[in-house]
Amino acid sequence: MRTTLISAAAAMALAIPGAALAETPADADILYSPVGGVENNHWFDYQTDLLEAESELRSDLARATDEDDVFDARAEYRAELADAMHDYQKEMIEDGYPIGRVIVGD
Repeated sequence: MRTTLISAAAAMALAIPGAALAETPADADILYSPVGGVENNHWFDYQTDLLEAESELRSDLARATDEDDVFDARAEYRAELADAMHDYQKEMIEDGYPIGRVIVGD
């Protein structure tokens, strides 16, 4: 009986972070190609920021003990992604590249 409880608890601990990580890209705003097709230091810095944010998310999710921890980790991840994109776009604007966004619908 005790082995079953430990196994169930371990399965729950692994299921919450894994599910949260699998869902993250759908609600995250990430650039998959550089502005204007220009791969420069700003683009590579942005890519590095994305990798660091993902690494931190994985670490936070590995330590998560409940749904609130998972929510906080994902919220922090989205904030870091937004900050990285802001920094990247700001640098590209300063270098003279136009930044735009197309929105379809209302």
